[in-house]
Amino acid sequence: MFCPACEITAAEARVLAELRHGLSNRGIAARLVVSPRTVESHISSLLAKTGCGNRTQLLLWALGLPVQR
Repeated sequence: MFCPACEITAAEARVLAELRHGLSNRGIAARLVVSPRTVESHISSLLAKTGCGNRTQLLLWALGLPVQR
């Protein structure tokens, strides 16, 4: 379930911006100069905060498109 009181951190926002370009965790990590595990952690946090069940739903949410949950 989406948590409106939960704010997305700056680091999560950077990961989300790269996800919108269709990059893998490894690709995002390379662009942001962090480890793939760090990207995984941010993606997991974003999934929990938005109530999305997977990366595809998270991408749709990031693009402002309807997400079927």
